[in-house]
Amino acid sequence: MSTVKDGDTVKVHYTGKLEDDTVFDSSEGRDPLSFKIGAGNVIPGFENGVTGMAVGDKKTVTIPVDEAYGPRREEMMAKVEKSKFPDDIVPEIGQKLQMQQPDNSVVNVEIVDVQDDEVTLDANHPLAGKVLIFDLELVEIA
Repeated sequence: MSTVKDGDTVKVHYTGKLEDDTVFDSSEGRDPLSFKIGAGNVIPGFENGVTGMAVGDKKTVTIPVDEAYGPRREEMMAKVEKSKFPDDIVPEIGQKLQMQQPDNSVVNVEIVDVQDDEVTLDANHPLAGKVLIFDLELVEIA
C-alpha cells in the first residue's frame, strides 16, 4: 500500500478546529482539498500531517503555531487617523477591510479598536498565534 510522499498530489477531507473545539474550516459537504506535497500551498504542519498516510487513513494532527500561521506580530498592527478613511466607511470593531499598498499589493486587515480620532488595524492572519487541530482523511493519492 503506497503512502503519501514529497511530490504526490493528494485529496484530503479535513475539519480544522481550535483548542477550544471551535471549528474554523471544514471540507464537509464540499470536494476534498487537493494539493501537491512540497509545493507550499498549505501550511507546513498540514502537509507534514498528511505525509505518510495511506488512502482511507484517518487521523488527528495538532499543529503548533510555528507550523501553522506563525505567532501574532505587533508590527502587523497599525494606528490610522479616522480622517484617512473614505467618507463611505464608518469604522467599527470587527470590520474587515482590504488596503492597497504602495506596490499595489492588497493586505487584509481587521479593525480591532476605534477611538475618537484613530483606528487600530490588525493585518495578522486571523489564525496567527493559534494551535490548530485537524481531523484528516486521505481520499486519494494522484
